[in-house]
Amino acid sequence: MLPLQIKEIALACQGEAHGEAQISSVCIDSRKVTPGCLFVAIKGERFDGHDFVEKAFAEGAAAVMVHSGLPCDGPVIRVDDTRRALLRLAGYYRRFFHIPVVGLTGSVGKTTTKEMTAAVLSKRYRTLKNEGNLNNEIGMPMTAFGLDLSFGAAVFEMGMSGFGEISRMARAAAPTVGIITNIGVSHMEQLGSQENIRKAKLELLDGMEEYAPLILNGDDPLLADVKIENHPVFYYGIERAHCRIRAQEIMQTERELAFTISYGYGSVRVRMPVVGLHFVYDALAAFTAGLILGVAPQAAAQALGEYEPAGMRQRVKRLGGVTVLEDCYNASPDSMRAAIRALRMLEAKRSIAVLGDMLELGPLTSQAHAQIGAFAAQQGVDMLFAYGPAAVEMARAAKSAGLAACSHETDASALAQQLLQTLRPGDAVLFKASRGMHLEEVIAAIYEGWKTK
Repeated sequence: MLPLQIKEIALACQGEAHGEAQISSVCIDSRKVTPGCLFVAIKGERFDGHDFVEKAFAEGAAAVMVHSGLPCDGPVIRVDDTRRALLRLAGYYRRFFHIPVVGLTGSVGKTTTKEMTAAVLSKRYRTLKNEGNLNNEIGMPMTAFGLDLSFGAAVFEMGMSGFGEISRMARAAAPTVGIITNIGVSHMEQLGSQENIRKAKLELLDGMEEYAPLILNGDDPLLADVKIENHPVFYYGIERAHCRIRAQEIMQTERELAFTISYGYGSVRVRMPVVGLHFVYDALAAFTAGLILGVAPQAAAQALGEYEPAGMRQRVKRLGGVTVLEDCYNASPDSMRAAIRALRMLEAKRSIAVLGDMLELGPLTSQAHAQIGAFAAQQGVDMLFAYGPAAVEMARAAKSAGLAACSHETDASALAQQLLQTLRPGDAVLFKASRGMHLEEVIAAIYEGWKTK
């Protein structure tokens, strides 16, 4: 981070500075304070950073940022709201850097698309990106503070749960290129309709200058015909002819997804070590961003070929003759369908789906879970293990749709035991649920139990 004076920071944050100090980094966790940093006291659900101000100074913080009125011994910046001030400071700092910045949002596939986009841009620029899914009003600005003069580009992923959040983050990030991956039903409880979700995602434009390009999924019905003024739109997709960047000749094997990207004045073949058609869409968005920002098509294809899923995002593992598709990071109806399709692409004697609750669907919860159960049956899944209170609707709908080998469980250890008794060589099994269901614990129990077989 470039050094800043606290009076300069206070001006950017609409606050008051008391004392003198030079800041070399920003920190919101008192356990990670380093000498010379600005400790920003954030009040969360479980902890209040204001309780750790003295500790921050003891650990070497050069100054602190706190809510107005809090007594403080040492250089301090007082603001009305430290969360909003953090975003304002990030926006101020971001504008020191005249570099390409991709702002990215959507209902499904944001983090994967962010990783792919950063990989593509890295073929030409040293590229900063959010770590993991630090894509909220704290994680995104903290990412921005990582910029220094060595970076030539940045990719900022932005998530949201309601109106206004993406607008505030976009104004701070000031993207020169925008991407919206799709419009799903996540956060329906807060926003009420897919049209409102689209409206919230389109707040990305609030931080983009006039005529900055916007990249949209042209196969998404809520994005294909959206009216965008004063921004050139680059559509990508598979199905619709109006998409400027299209994937064709798609082939899936157990170990590789291959497809050709046609981009108007040429084409390039891409081979990726992943399973699932949804990865094609993520790759197309990343490729389009690279094309706009001057990355050679062959170099972009190479970057995509080097991509490997991180964390619990659809990793393929093989254990004792069983192919395991781990996809426990998050879940929505759209990503559930994509994961089930990916399972069915695997060559296996039996396709087994272990599907847990999808959270934050509000009044759509019962209907959405029932639809996924029916979809699993229609796709030809051989067995379904539904896990969690809401997943009972999956099991009922799957049975009604003709899937006899179907069960429901709410206890993780009982589910793991059932699977250990069921799985055998030649099977392919998918694990998919919202992060809050901790389905990875079931996977760990199965891996451990498999060793003792």
